[in-house]
Amino acid sequence: MASEPWGTALTNSIAGFGAGLLVAAGAGWWATRVLTRRARQAEGRARAAEHLAEIGAMTGGLAHEIKNPLSTIGMNAQLLAEAAEELPHVDEQQRGRLVRRAGTLKREVERLGDILSDFLDFAGELRLAPTRVDLNRLVEELADFFLPQAESKGVRMRVELAPEPAWASVDAPRLKQAVLNLMLNAVQAMAASSAGTPKELMLRVRHHSRDGLVELHVTDTGPGMDAETADRVFHPYFTTKAGGTGLGLPTSRRIIQASGGEMTFTSEVGRGTDFVISLPAVE
Repeated sequence: MASEPWGTALTNSIAGFGAGLLVAAGAGWWATRVLTRRARQAEGRARAAEHLAEIGAMTGGLAHEIKNPLSTIGMNAQLLAEAAEELPHVDEQQRGRLVRRAGTLKREVERLGDILSDFLDFAGELRLAPTRVDLNRLVEELADFFLPQAESKGVRMRVELAPEPAWASVDAPRLKQAVLNLMLNAVQAMAASSAGTPKELMLRVRHHSRDGLVELHVTDTGPGMDAETADRVFHPYFTTKAGGTGLGLPTSRRIIQASGGEMTFTSEVGRGTDFVISLPAVE
């Protein structure tokens, strides 16, 4: 084959070099465009996060501001109810109507106060003061405290402790708050259930030395949850209870996660629910 003329080879080399420059320039332009778009997206996310933080601080402050006048309204509703009972020249029927209305006002004020308290627990800053706690002892204290309320609802309580101390680094009052919320939910679910099965609430402590975990189970024999309810149980403001705020379980899980643990559950319709709090064990 005849060799390619020198001039033609040089021309082809220059053309190839130019094409390479065009490809490189195009790639550089595309990379710059991608980086610019990502930078704008990151800036937008940062602005959104800052805006959400501002809204969170504002709503927290607003909730605190609302609680103060609510307390005043509640106190005055109580005073109105007491004054209505002592009104002269008022027949019994009218007096009873005034007392009932003042009582309704007071109850609604208290309900709003509870909603605000739950909101502040969920949305506010979580400040934990962890100490070394034996979950066996914590469960015993909760069972002693909660037993009268469970018995008043016809619920039998059972406690199963680990054979050895189950130490964890937790904020004891916060952990009690989370577990107590689970216990209240369980008793309320069983009290509202028409099933003929025995109503039992079990607190169990397990120490899994192989996994380095301690577990606290809150198990009930209530109606259980279907798949749709189970999928939404940790969503804020989702509740199946009349008058519930839907913030108890999300707040409880937030406390556990802030303690380095996890909250999971299994539930079967007609059989009950088992909530499990898993925490890192400490020696």
